[in-house]
Amino acid sequence: MAKVYVFDHPLIQHKLTYIRDKRTGTKEFRELVDEVASLMAFEITRDLPLQEVDVETPVSVAKSNVLSGKKLGIIPILRAGLGMVEGMLKLIPAAKVGHIGLYRDPETLQPVEYYVKLPSDVEERDFIVVDPMLATGGSAVEAINSLKKRGATSIKFMCLIASPEGVEVVKEAHPDVDIFIAALDEKLNEKGYIVPGLGDAGDRLYGTK
Repeated sequence: MAKVYVFDHPLIQHKLTYIRDKRTGTKEFRELVDEVASLMAFEITRDLPLQEVDVETPVSVAKSNVLSGKKLGIIPILRAGLGMVEGMLKLIPAAKVGHIGLYRDPETLQPVEYYVKLPSDVEERDFIVVDPMLATGGSAVEAINSLKKRGATSIKFMCLIASPEGVEVVKEAHPDVDIFIAALDEKLNEKGYIVPGLGDAGDRLYGTK
């Protein structure tokens, strides 16, 4: 069964407070999401495999470690997921970035896929699917479905804020996909929004209504 990791790092929690605040403007909101994504990327990559190498220092030769060449892919769910990509690339610049475009039908609340573009070597990569919000879970499930249909076998999901309902939906649909979140909130409301949440992440990132 999928594991759920809630990051309790003080810097993440501090910045998340300002992300939630309705008074936070677009520029600051975007910068904060970028910063939290970097901090979460630091945590989510903790188990990357290493290999030992010899490195010549100014004094002697040291045995040290480098990443063992595992290929990574970051997959933002459009459009809000884009706000998390640059922060992650600051730490893992060699990662390839794919895109999955989904929107939620306002009547059925079900995800509709409209765009998929992935790295060519899907089978060889460890993927991290990113979206600021895990609300009903529909978009996350559909994005992971899209990756699996195209050959992906190693997938993690990362978001800022999740609802308990959304977490359970993803765990049920994809028991092999671990979930990494900054905060697990109280519930969904009747419109499918996370409570207390942070509002519409896409609108707040890009200044739209």
